[in-house]
Amino acid sequence: MFNKFFGFFQDKLNFVYENSLFLQNVDKIILLFILLTFAGSTFMNSDAIGFLALIVIFLTFVKMLFKKGEIVEFKNFEIWLVAYFMIVVISLFGSTLFALSLKGFFKTFVYIGFYFSLVQYLKNNRDKIVWLIAAIALCTAYESIIGFLQTFIKPEAISTWQDTSRINPEDVISRVYGTLKPLNPNLFGGYLVCGFPAILGSVFYFVTEKHFKSAIVSCILTVISIYTIFQTGCRGAYLALMLIFGCVFLISAKFFWKTYKKLYITLISGVCTLFIFALTFVNSLRLRFLSIFAMRSDSSNSFRFNVYHSAIEMFKDNWLLGIGVGNKNFREIYGLYMKTGFDALSAYNIYLETAVESGIFALMAFLGYLFLLSKEAVQFILQSKNTQHIIFVAVASVAIWAVMFHGLVDTIYFRPQLQFMFWTFAAVISVLTHSKAQA
Repeated sequence: MFNKFFGFFQDKLNFVYENSLFLQNVDKIILLFILLTFAGSTFMNSDAIGFLALIVIFLTFVKMLFKKGEIVEFKNFEIWLVAYFMIVVISLFGSTLFALSLKGFFKTFVYIGFYFSLVQYLKNNRDKIVWLIAAIALCTAYESIIGFLQTFIKPEAISTWQDTSRINPEDVISRVYGTLKPLNPNLFGGYLVCGFPAILGSVFYFVTEKHFKSAIVSCILTVISIYTIFQTGCRGAYLALMLIFGCVFLISAKFFWKTYKKLYITLISGVCTLFIFALTFVNSLRLRFLSIFAMRSDSSNSFRFNVYHSAIEMFKDNWLLGIGVGNKNFREIYGLYMKTGFDALSAYNIYLETAVESGIFALMAFLGYLFLLSKEAVQFILQSKNTQHIIFVAVASVAIWAVMFHGLVDTIYFRPQLQFMFWTFAAVISVLTHSKAQA
């Protein structure tokens, strides 16, 4: 149906494409706005970032109307994403707060539209994948350096989410928050976790390309990023960082285990030792990390447990279609369920949030998409002989898994700074795992 629609207009308008300098260079303009979306995420507010992404979607739609041969192709896992979107549409019209849900729906449309726009762009411009991953790595490295510098100026706390009642003042971690809007250490931690695999992947990329000076610079930026993630005080980011290291260990074994087994084990052991050393001998980090397991004794944990309880009750009453997508919609309905004094903007769990907003079937569709996407990525990593593409798919996969793991305890995932990186990584996997890309 989509291809018939585009085919009709392409037959009528292709002569315009062939005689238009703008349309002949539309891919270059699309790339420019994709890169601006990443760059803008480091300092712009949500509306401005979304506007840049909307331009990408609009230009992609224009290209598909005018350029002959442009077609829409859905992979098996993308059918699940389309199903998720359709369920969100149904949830929108079933919401009792339609106006607020419409705002949340529009954001969802921009995110998913950005994903399909990237897939459409990259399938004919696979050589630009390295540009996108490099842009994400550079933006993340920039924010890491900003956060690193903030550790020396001891920024004033901008939230009271850290329970300091049982900690000596000198052991309280000074949480950094970079330049992302709104200023929030948890958002900053989630952003760094999502972009960190791109920095780490650049080390492997430069080594395989024999650009050893660049690899050394990437190693330095990797260390700075790890340090900055610790200094965010974001405990979900700590857990996600551990997952990243575990995934990198398993994936890199494909290349190093047989030939460099002893060196490989030594390197991994060294990294684990440094990680344990930091958590053991740096009091502020140790206390912050151990507070994860404090359960109700930590006020932040206790707050989340109360929110989870209320959100589950919301889901029970709206399990089929949810309450409508969007954090503003959530907050309005949440007021009917919350415990006094425990107001919340979200469910602090992306899976619970999805179920509450759009119902059980939306959650199933979203999880189906993630599962099949991950399955394609793992099969590609194990079977492909193209080292460069393996690195790109591995970077994208690890970033997605880290965000999803972090999402067990927070909903930073729904912020545009993470969303556009997340869907970019998903698009990279979609394009490179396609049968034509592997040929």
